[in-house]
Amino acid sequence: MTRSDASPRDTRDAATAHAWAALGGDPALLERVTYRSVSGGLPARLPVAELARATVGVCSLAAAELGARRSGGVVPAVRVDEGAVATAFVSERHLRIDGRKPTNFAPLSGFWRAADGWVRTHANYPHHRARLLTALGLPGDSGPDELAAALAARPARAIQETVYAAGGLAVAVAEPGESEIPLAALPLIESRHVGEGELPANGALPGDADLPAGAGPASERVPGGGGLPVSAGSANGGVPASGAPPVNGGLPVNGGLPASGGLLTGTVLPASGVRVLDLTRVIAGPVATRTLALLGADVLRIDSPRLSEDPDAHADTGFGKRSAALDLAAPEARRTFEALLADADVVVTGYRPGALDRFGLAPDAVLERHPGLVVAQLCAWGWSGPWAWRRGFDSLVQAATGIAAIEAQGDGDGRPGVLPAQALDHGTGYLLAAAVLRALTERQETGGGHHLRLSLAGTASWLIHGIAPAALADGPAHDPAPWLTETASDLGTLHHARSPIASPDGSPDPLDWSRPPAVWAPTPRAGSDGPVRLPGRAAAGHRNMSHSARARP
Repeated sequence: MTRSDASPRDTRDAATAHAWAALGGDPALLERVTYRSVSGGLPARLPVAELARATVGVCSLAAAELGARRSGGVVPAVRVDEGAVATAFVSERHLRIDGRKPTNFAPLSGFWRAADGWVRTHANYPHHRARLLTALGLPGDSGPDELAAALAARPARAIQETVYAAGGLAVAVAEPGESEIPLAALPLIESRHVGEGELPANGALPGDADLPAGAGPASERVPGGGGLPVSAGSANGGVPASGAPPVNGGLPVNGGLPASGGLLTGTVLPASGVRVLDLTRVIAGPVATRTLALLGADVLRIDSPRLSEDPDAHADTGFGKRSAALDLAAPEARRTFEALLADADVVVTGYRPGALDRFGLAPDAVLERHPGLVVAQLCAWGWSGPWAWRRGFDSLVQAATGIAAIEAQGDGDGRPGVLPAQALDHGTGYLLAAAVLRALTERQETGGGHHLRLSLAGTASWLIHGIAPAALADGPAHDPAPWLTETASDLGTLHHARSPIASPDGSPDPLDWSRPPAVWAPTPRAGSDGPVRLPGRAAAGHRNMSHSARARP
């Protein structure tokens, strides 16, 4: 790894190496990642900028690796622009819908004084707001003043437990080193290969025999991050290729791609034709699936008609996806979803451990019915321990892990601070996309399925304990303008951040994989598509078809 304004031994590159090792990537490929620096991006006491660029860097490398494996070429160099990264990590703040600025936090979401410290609440969704007020014995029309008075009279931990017991969201702000979350035990990425399954028809893809060896034995540990366990895997293999590019409202999700290094050509992007079912909400999971859509995947987002997503959040993360509503509690909807699973390559979920098991979506059960599937899971607090079952969001994880206390402004009133971005959400999202891309790369060689698990708390542990902070440099404030654009959509004209995923070195536009520059298709309205397969694909067996059998010019 190199940095355009620093030596190859710059310690900030250790974060990229750490993340790539956690993904099971071949360390020899790290030299393919370079960075273009920017001043003033994501300033914080903690190494947020290093986390951000590393997560985008490994996601870009994983995409380049997958494209190379599918095309039979070498893995091209990719150059990540830190200006694009800093802009994308606050994409929800840059979003404008016909000039309107969305509200990122509701009036009852935020920090509040408790009798013995501080608490952080999250009440952006109406049902969470109602449960918060009910737990505290407040009327449903209570505002910030009434909430502040009720919280100030109670101990922080008592508020936390009372509100959670009622189904709401509030956490006590933890001091550094005093978190209830067992941070040192949390892995950054968990990856499990499930069964051998069937190898692709026609054997390995062209060029697979020339690929580098894997990254070492499974379950090895990498330095830093509290001894984070990782799974290492092979760096070779491929993924079934697609038929026609996916379509969203009659507009292509991806455009043509110029030949460059190991990337695919024509209309085929690194993840082109990969079918992804997206059962995620808010930021982290949708960022992951938005990234997969950017890279050519056919992503179908599934929401419950009884629990609609915030339309502004959907506008920011819905690019390139189709969107449908299914009530998985209804037998007919379950049958529809099972048919979608049978034809999918990847399913991504963003719910608490066990929350979807009643619908037959426990990972082992899904992989037993559908060998070869990549099952990727995301949660807030980790996958075991007393907090695993709790609901959570980036802002709450920051508060409960000590990050908010570390980032306090020190102005005398003790008020906690925040990271310059919802970096746990965005960073985990790019890591999740990278993990899926690497699983797809490995699947062609090994067959079988993959089970991936990440958590916001695991990323928080890495940020606190696993990344060496860089020396702060003086410079002008970051200007996001070069990485903002406008796109027409069903929702209106969207002013939004562009993708930070790097293109191969030497591409005319370092920010886009495809041409023309409008990479993402316009965002559809939530639930506007039917839960159906796209035309032009075989109904079954595509997980086991090689690129040479499926690729089209």
